Amino acid sequence: MRPDTEVVFDPDTYVTGVPYDALARLRREHAVVWVEEKPVLGWPGGPGFWLVLRHADVGSVLRRPRLFSSWLGATQTRDPATPEALAYVRTMMLNMDPPDHSRLRRLLARSFTPRAVDALTDRIRSHARAICDRVFVGAGGECDFATDIAADLPLLTLADLLGMPECDRGLLFDWSNRVIGYQDPDYASSASFDPSSGSPMARAAAALRPPPGSLPDPRTREGMPDLYAYAHLLAGEKRRRPGDDVMSILLAQVDDDGGRVSVEEFENLFWLFAVAGNETLRNGLPGACVALLEHPDAQDRLRADPGLLPTAVEEMLRWWTPVMTFRRTATADCELGGRQVRRGDKVVVSFTSANRDEAVFASPDRFDVDRAPNPHLVFGHGPHFCLGAHLARMQMRELFAEVLRRTSALRGAGRPDRLRSNFQHGVKHLPVAWTARQPTGST
Repeated sequence: MRPDTEVVFDPDTYVTGVPYDALARLRREHAVVWVEEKPVLGWPGGPGFWLVLRHADVGSVLRRPRLFSSWLGATQTRDPATPEALAYVRTMMLNMDPPDHSRLRRLLARSFTPRAVDALTDRIRSHARAICDRVFVGAGGECDFATDIAADLPLLTLADLLGMPECDRGLLFDWSNRVIGYQDPDYASSASFDPSSGSPMARAAAALRPPPGSLPDPRTREGMPDLYAYAHLLAGEKRRRPGDDVMSILLAQVDDDGGRVSVEEFENLFWLFAVAGNETLRNGLPGACVALLEHPDAQDRLRADPGLLPTAVEEMLRWWTPVMTFRRTATADCELGGRQVRRGDKVVVSFTSANRDEAVFASPDRFDVDRAPNPHLVFGHGPHFCLGAHLARMQMRELFAEVLRRTSALRGAGRPDRLRSNFQHGVKHLPVAWTARQPTGST
């Protein structure tokens, strides 16, 4: 029998489901445990890392950027392949520490003006209705919830937020597939966008797309030349003809020293939104549907009382936890969870384990739409708490409000096809059978 640490690390494990039992055993015995990084899926092995399993310790790591740095080794468990690759990822806000991180975060937060957020709210509701109009036709049927319903809403919302022409949103699908799905061959070579259907910016960018048979590491700048080309062209367009979208507002912001967001900073922020902003929710939405398929009583309660949806959404997020891990690097020798951590050691927090910590959540494996309080860590904690948390919650509420309003039952029509990844808890396909809800008063 393989040790639990090996089971938890192996991306192949997750094709059949998250190893909650292994995580629970580790969590009971250790607050922090050492994990060997063996070669997997053609990727070389690594030096190993400390896996942080308990809610309190995960929060402690994320609150202390001076001791546990995002910048020193970046935030992916696997080390960047070269010093040049590390230098590149360090320029992204996700991989910065204060004060550099604080400056960009303030500029971005100021760009989510009430007017811009209100406009996004209206658009999200409209997109959710349009998606359901297309899928739920007739008295019942089957659909793939992951591709027919969940994939579109984040793409449409991000296109609105980024000020991208709607015809270009398929680029977001391919980009996020290539970056997040680097451990899964079904995703890694994604190239579904048809340049002829896009804007001139999209056609110019798509011409730089690496051929599917020879993909470089997508977590390097060289691996995503089409994304960066598009971001560069979009920044120029927004400076010439600004709109009321968040990215136009961001480019007009002035920081405390009188500076503005540079084109390079914009390109990296665009990467963050285009990839992280899409994939997390794209996996969270079908994950939430899996929760409802496995708990039909919860479906019934939410249909009877839609006012429960905000609380239910928090539980959907906790129960599924789309982003399973994030990495920090120790800047000094220290103690963590009773273990001696050395300067330079990788410290990887497990959101999946923390969100099922028995010390914080009663009956943590149970899906409970009434669970409150629900201090899950899906959106992180501390200075890197996700700026898009509000929009993600809004999209989940609006989509499931529409889905439940239009159906009287959702049932599984086949096994979920899960993403091969020890980072993203993803679903590639989710067959669902649905029955339309009868209008009130009909027989």
